[in-house]
Amino acid sequence: MESTTNNAITIEKAQNSKIAEVDFDNLAFGSVFSDHMLVCDYRNGAWETPKIIPYGPISLMPSAKIFHYGQSIFEGMKAYKDNKDDIFLFRPADNHKRFNISASRMAMPEVPVEHFIEGLKALLTLDKAWIPQTEGSAMYIRPFMFASGEGFHASPADAYKFMVCLAPSGPYFAGKVKVLIEEKYSRSANGGVGYAKTGGNYAGQFHPTQLAKEKGYHQVIWTDDHNHENIEEAGAMNIFVRIGDTLITGPTSDRILNGITRKSVLEIAAAEGIKTEVRTLTVTELVAAAKAGTLKEMFGTGTAAVISPISTFGYRATDYQLPDLENSYADRFKKSITDIQYNRSEDTFGWRVKL
Repeated sequence: MESTTNNAITIEKAQNSKIAEVDFDNLAFGSVFSDHMLVCDYRNGAWETPKIIPYGPISLMPSAKIFHYGQSIFEGMKAYKDNKDDIFLFRPADNHKRFNISASRMAMPEVPVEHFIEGLKALLTLDKAWIPQTEGSAMYIRPFMFASGEGFHASPADAYKFMVCLAPSGPYFAGKVKVLIEEKYSRSANGGVGYAKTGGNYAGQFHPTQLAKEKGYHQVIWTDDHNHENIEEAGAMNIFVRIGDTLITGPTSDRILNGITRKSVLEIAAAEGIKTEVRTLTVTELVAAAKAGTLKEMFGTGTAAVISPISTFGYRATDYQLPDLENSYADRFKKSITDIQYNRSEDTFGWRVKL
């Protein structure tokens, strides 16, 4: 295997590429992986030199603390290729900042910007040919970190592993989704880790989501842990609700993830003169708006799907249908964001970063 060094990043190239085996016109989300990955270890109180190596298994001891106390965090990002073969990232500095916010909450070491940003840029440059160009497709980027230090004692680990893997992916969702308002289970609580992208947040969602799927829904709408009255998130996404011509989303807190797509929607709405309110929205208000005919749209926002329109929400054995609008806010925001991401329009916000 060929080894080189690039800006203090050691690169070991794969002997044989798997790219010829991939059908780029039929990519499932996050199930195909590129030839290389970035790995960097934290030991003895310091980060070591990042390495880019062939994608493959990693070795851990059974006593590694990730298996016992769940110290793990991750981010979700994408890289986009335009029709000139240029590569772009979308707000990567926000992902790096949020990654370190998650690290701090989970008592893990922060990752330096040169390891995070420059590391993933070097990885993307090496695996540039893997970035798809079919409509709606992109290179999904998964930076993550976990406790590799050993021991059964309940305390933070003394060693961690930071990694970045790449997955060329097609569209995350197809069509609109049907959601159920959750009244028993909670995603997070005051003082908890709901704002951190840590694995346990998502593992805890799987069971109630599966129960909702058994009832014919795709996802759940999470409500507050106190009385299940306040709308908080939609599945693994932030949620927006349009009542009349006003767009409403809940404030971020220690329970709600500070989504980058969410922030982008709010900034676009402000620039285009769309009225927005960042405030608590109750289930009672949502149901009343649906009955009165003033509920126009609901949609989730997140990196994977960008915008995921909601067609129906269920609450206490009743389904409420949303109108099918020709010029929806959801479509408008998705076009604005994806046009910037794929370099199809001017980026007046300064979000697009060219490799």
